[in-house]
This record gives sequence, C-alpha cells and structure tokens, in this order.
Amino acid sequence: MQSSRGVGVSWSLTRLRRIVTGRIEEGADLRLVSRWRIGGSAAALVEPASAVEARGTLAVLAEDCTPALVVGNGSNLLFDDAGFDGVIVRIGRSLGSISRDGRTVRAEAGLFAPRFVRELGRFGLSGLEHAIGIPGTLGGLIYMNGGSQRKGVGSNIVAVRGCDRSGRAFERSHAECGFHYRGSSLQSDDLVVLEADFAFVERDPASMRREMIAILADRQRKFPKNLPNCGSVFLSDPLMYRTVGPPGAAIERVGLKGTRLGGAEISTLHANFIVNVAGASSRDVLGLIHLARTRVHDATGFWMDCEVRHVAPDGRLRPAHEAAAETAVSRPRAAEAAS
Repeated sequence: MQSSRGVGVSWSLTRLRRIVTGRIEEGADLRLVSRWRIGGSAAALVEPASAVEARGTLAVLAEDCTPALVVGNGSNLLFDDAGFDGVIVRIGRSLGSISRDGRTVRAEAGLFAPRFVRELGRFGLSGLEHAIGIPGTLGGLIYMNGGSQRKGVGSNIVAVRGCDRSGRAFERSHAECGFHYRGSSLQSDDLVVLEADFAFVERDPASMRREMIAILADRQRKFPKNLPNCGSVFLSDPLMYRTVGPPGAAIERVGLKGTRLGGAEISTLHANFIVNVAGASSRDVLGLIHLARTRVHDATGFWMDCEVRHVAPDGRLRPAHEAAAETAVSRPRAAEAAS
C-alpha cells in the first residue's frame, strides 16, 4: 500500500493474516460492497470466519489505530467516491449459523435476513414475517431495529452478544438494547452485533408462507428491484406521517419523482428510493438527498432525516443528509427524467 493509505494498514494486515482464516483483500472495490454499487476503494477488506476472528480483527485494528468500519450487506450505506482509507470488516456468510430450541432461536449476525425469516416460517415461528423482503444481514437489522410495516426486529429479541470496537465482548438483554423506531442503544453505543437470541410464537407454517408471499408481491409492486438502491432513503417521522404522510408521498407531492442528477434518480416507482441508473456517484446521490429534503421542508416545514448513512474517506459514519448539507451540492440543477 502507498503511504496515503498508511503504513499502519499494511502492518495490521500482516498481523491479521496470522489470525484470520477468512478473506483478506487489499484495495477492495466498495462498489461491490454497497447495494447502491457506489464508492471508491478501501485500503482493505477483511471477512472473519468466526465471531472469535471478528473480535480478534477489531482488537488488532484498534491496537494499531487503523481506521475500521464494520459492515454487513452494505444495504444502508453510501460509500464516498473517494473511498475509505481504512479496513472494511465484513460480517458475512461465515457468521451465518442458526439453531432452534423450541420457540427460541439463536442466530449469527452474518445471516441474510430473508433466509432467516424463511427458516422461521419452516419452523412455524411467527414474528418477523414483515422482514422477509429486507435485503440485509441480521446484524444490521438488529443494530438499527430494522423491519417494515412500521415494525422492528427488536420486538422478538431476548439477548444480543457481540463486541465493542476494541474487540471486547458484551451481552445485553432486550431491555438493555434500548430498541426504538429504527434505532437502538447498540447503535448509539457503537457496538458490533455478532449473535442474538430470539423468542417467537407458534403459527401455522402454511399461513405464514402465504403472508410472506403477499408481502414480497407488494414490495415487488411498490419498490424498485432492478436498479441498485439502498431501500428507503428517508426515515418516516411519526409527526410528519400523521400530518403530511410518508417521505415518498411528500417527495412526490413536490414534483421530484423521476428527477435525475448525474447517474442517480429519485425512483419513478417510489419516491423514497434513489436508484443508480447509470454509474451514479456519491455526490449525485447526496445532491438528490439535499434537493428532496430542502424542497419538502419548503413545502411542509418538516426536515426529513436520512435512514441511510454516508461513509466518509476518514471513516466518519453519519446520516447522509448531514453529509449532503456539508457538500457543495446545495440545490443542484436537476433535469426531469423521461416518464
């Protein structure tokens, strides 16, 4: 690696190769990590093969003061075009085990959320059917109390285990996780989820399957599936929802549905989605976020906050609307997309 990426990264990788049996890749393309297919390159990407390796990896990076970012499926992240001058620690398929004891289930954070929900359906364990169409890993879902239909995965969690950014292990009960709408104390305390225990109620598997098929069909009808995107961009604020409606409806009402900037577009199918139609940059997406947020505020008085997080080159992770406001893309000139 060149000095711009830091001698520390090279030294950390040398150490990590002694303890990590999983994948280690230098100069990783972040477009392959993000579901938006946007971003420069990272100094390196590491995929630990176990929870022990994940904790060890974070311990090494912390000791070396090497910038690190823990990701799952990258479904809620916008990587910067300039890349990331550190190590991406990806909690992936190797941490994807699942076991059952009656109505209690233990699952690792790298498990793909739709697969987890399908397994629950096979077991006849109900509670997370709403999450069948969410294209993320279980760890990310837990971290942000993700879900759909205004429900969250936290409702079914008994305990969460993982580590802090220095690799020190923790275990928290449901109450200690502080779950709230699209958030938790795991997020605010910057912890890493590696495993969780869940409790469910029993239900007929056939009726669960029918419900999940209906949910997927509804998502297929409402949401863009064939273009790279991160899912919902803006959070649904309860007060705004009651008085104005959801973010997608508000964006559509101010006439921005189908608006393009560079290679990014506010989806013509659902206005709370920004899709990558032609090699979009992070700057394109931030421009549309700023435009939609400002235009909706001008019309309604509400500031919409982002669910998606922007990853800066130095590793700062923050809501994308904060990054958008800090850039020079204020009120971009955007052309209306062809309908």
